[in-house]
Amino acid sequence: MGKAREVQLQIMGNEVKEENSGEPDAGYQSTKPQIKGQIWWIKMGIYSFFVLSGQAVATLLGRLYFDKGGNSKWMSTFMQLAGFPLLLPFYCTLLPKNSTTDSTDTDRPPALTFAFLYVSLGILLAGMCLLYSYGMSNLPVSTFSLILASQLGFNALFSFFLNAQKFTFFITNSLVLLTISSALLVFQPDDSSDSKKISKGKYIIGFVCTLFSSAGYGLMLSVIQFAFKKIIKRNTMRAMMDLIIYQSIMATCLALAGLFASGDWKVLKKEMEEYELGKVSYLMTLIWIAAGWDVFNIGTVGLVFEVSSLFSNVISTLGLPIVPVLAVGFFHDKMDGVKVVAMLLAIWGFVSFMYQHYLDDSKFKAERENATQVSQASTSEEVQI
Repeated sequence: MGKAREVQLQIMGNEVKEENSGEPDAGYQSTKPQIKGQIWWIKMGIYSFFVLSGQAVATLLGRLYFDKGGNSKWMSTFMQLAGFPLLLPFYCTLLPKNSTTDSTDTDRPPALTFAFLYVSLGILLAGMCLLYSYGMSNLPVSTFSLILASQLGFNALFSFFLNAQKFTFFITNSLVLLTISSALLVFQPDDSSDSKKISKGKYIIGFVCTLFSSAGYGLMLSVIQFAFKKIIKRNTMRAMMDLIIYQSIMATCLALAGLFASGDWKVLKKEMEEYELGKVSYLMTLIWIAAGWDVFNIGTVGLVFEVSSLFSNVISTLGLPIVPVLAVGFFHDKMDGVKVVAMLLAIWGFVSFMYQHYLDDSKFKAERENATQVSQASTSEEVQI
């Protein structure tokens, strides 16, 4: 009975500690399991929808930009980053200010640490987006998607060292299935005429750039999770939006500087005039690319904030097979069995990952109920005595 009461007191102590802590506990379920209510699952659904829809729209429009006459890598990079002003009205008017009486303020690092964090993440994001643009413009869609799937492996590796990510059977199964689903895309023929024009030199450049872009993305997500836990230490929407906006400002400034330094800005007028779909379509394509990546960024950081960097990357990888399927309708690509199998494997991998979260939640509920029963039984015995 004494041991059971110790367990019950330990659980209660952990709950009080987490309530008084400013750390985003839900984002670190590998070490601090928590009961996940309906609101949590609704937020997960919203963030996941943002990731999948934003990634699909932005990737398809990015391909459309290059297929129809767009050629500026720096413009493509800039539009991946320039959508953050769409968030400013919400950020400035609707989000509450940070409380100055927060009990965790005394434990937070100085402002210079935050500045270094946002600048570093902005540099990493800008470099990753530039490499992404070079990869997309120099590789067939199927090969590009295959190499991009390696971001899941990079993220798992970085999360293991930075965030002590634990790998259960269902999480490992999910990683394997999602990687295979994306790897299957390499076996589908790419029917676009552009793929036949790619030289060996451009192919190698595209391969290397996409691989480094995947590594940078995996590292960035792991660093964001680490920053929420060790530096930011605030479980608020404003903390999440601070990171998105300040990081995006830095990255956008770098992309804009690259656009002018490279001289690409000089040919943008000619590029717009020669765009196959017309000037209006050129502008709308760029605008919606920016909006799509902005939505994707919100969903990605939101999932890191609420769950983990690995879970965020799982959702992103789940969306990779979706793009070739959507390309069937938008670009009239051929639908074959490989795409269907890749899609089914991706869904299977996603379900496997979510099942692990269900098991963690059920286990924690059972432990809490057992502790409550032990407490009630102990109280009854004391009353009888």
